[in-house]
Amino acid sequence: MTKTDKLLNILAKAERAGGGIHSAAELAAMMSVPCDRAFIKFLSDGVKNGHLRRVVKGLYESTLTPPAPETAIYKIIKKLRKGVVSYISLESQLSHTGDISQLVMDRVTVVTKGRSGVFETPYGIIELTHTKKPLAQIERNLYFDPQIQMYRANTEQAITDLKHCQRNLHMLEPSTS
Repeated sequence: MTKTDKLLNILAKAERAGGGIHSAAELAAMMSVPCDRAFIKFLSDGVKNGHLRRVVKGLYESTLTPPAPETAIYKIIKKLRKGVVSYISLESQLSHTGDISQLVMDRVTVVTKGRSGVFETPYGIIELTHTKKPLAQIERNLYFDPQIQMYRANTEQAITDLKHCQRNLHMLEPSTS
C-alpha cells in the first residue's frame, strides 16, 4: 500500500467515525509518522493531485470522502479554535432563531474566547469574534446543538453579543429589540 493509499484509507475510516476535517498534526499521528517538512510536502502534493483539499491553512479534508456539507463548516470552526470555548451567535444565531428576517448565507458568526479572525473556506466564511467576558457570565445563556455538535447562544445572549460588538441592530425584529 502506498503512502497516499494509506492516507486515503485513514481519511475514509475517520469520516465514517464522524471526522472529516483534520490538521496536519492529526493526519501525521494517524499515519504514525512525524509531522515534519517532508509530511507537509506530502500533504501539499496530495492537494495538487486532487486527493486532499485544503479547507483553510493547516486543515484538510479528503476529496473522496468529504464531510457532510451541512456540518463541515462547524467541524472547521471546532478545529480552528480547538480547546477554546466558541459558540454560534450574532447574526448567524439570530437568523437561525428567526429573530432577524434575513438569512445569513455563506457566513457563520461565532463568538470565541480565542483569537478573532475571518477564514474563507469552501463551505463559507467563518467570522470569529473574541469576547473578554468570563465564561461564568455567558455559560447559562448557551445551549448545545447536537445537530452541529456545537454550542449556540440563546436569543438574549446573541442580542447582547450583537450590541457588545457594536453591530447593526436595525435588522432585529421589533419584538426582540
